[in-house]
Amino acid sequence: MGGKEEKIEFEGEVTEALSNGKYRVMLDNGHEALGYTAGRMRRYRIRILPGDRVQIELSSYDLTRGRIVYRHR
Repeated sequence: MGGKEEKIEFEGEVTEALSNGKYRVMLDNGHEALGYTAGRMRRYRIRILPGDRVQIELSSYDLTRGRIVYRHR
């Protein structure tokens, strides 16, 4: 029916900062994903640099793109 799609959360390390708030993230399981900053992170202007540990939310349909929802200190 019209259910919400399932999100899968992973942790990883940012390897490269791309344009428009996109980042290349190497996940802990060895895969690579393209992450973009979530709206709340953009609103509070949370900076993400290569080498930062982040939490990324991936769709169960497309495991190569997702949104970065948390940056670890």
